[in-house]
Amino acid sequence: MGRLDGKVALVSGGARGIGAAIIARFLNEGAKAIVGDVLDAEGGQLAAQLGDGVRFVHLDVTKPFDWDKAVGEAMSAFGSLSVLVNNAGIVNFGRIDEYGHDQWSRIIDVNLTGVFNGIKAAAPSLALTGAASIINISSIAGLRGYEQLSGYTASKFGVRGLTKSAALDLGSSGVRVNSVHPGVIQTPMTEGMTFDTDHVPMHRIGQPTEVADLVVYLAGDESSFVTGAEFVIDGGETAGTISARPPAQ
Repeated sequence: MGRLDGKVALVSGGARGIGAAIIARFLNEGAKAIVGDVLDAEGGQLAAQLGDGVRFVHLDVTKPFDWDKAVGEAMSAFGSLSVLVNNAGIVNFGRIDEYGHDQWSRIIDVNLTGVFNGIKAAAPSLALTGAASIINISSIAGLRGYEQLSGYTASKFGVRGLTKSAALDLGSSGVRVNSVHPGVIQTPMTEGMTFDTDHVPMHRIGQPTEVADLVVYLAGDESSFVTGAEFVIDGGETAGTISARPPAQ
């Protein structure tokens, strides 16, 4: 038996990176899934590769109508919705005194309001299952500040807080809500960037499959008493300060 047998999931930003890894792990554990993304070609290709247990829908998380269509697709294609993963997100950069209002509005709209839109659209269907799970992908930038990332940091702190309030509101409906806070993960978003990992206890960046493994736990019944919590997966980066990497032996 799979750990997610009988579950139906909707994953935003599911066409590539962490989202695609989550979709693949969910299917391996017996779930069916809706891939939601604005990347139509990549999302459609992923769904075709993964087979009958997957459907792709165009999903702009800033548009409530798109969310309603995605939830409707889950209900019509698979008969229920039991897991929502709010994974879609963007990043932009700039000093706070040089950061444009358009940059701020865009990142809050996608990274925070997009999560609100997803929860609002999916909550009624999730409640019908009696034992559902919402997993919001935040960041370690939702735990601490970063230079030239004021908009991203604010949005990810917002996701962390929204998660806790939603957990309180939805607990009586049997819907659990938790947040996941990855450190640097190797994805298309981080492609071309260089990262110094000497201060990270594991001395490396993470892989999408490692985040997906954690999300499987939160999506399944193994985490049935877990809600309103935050799960850090960062190789120890936020645990504290370590000395420089020891020389090779």
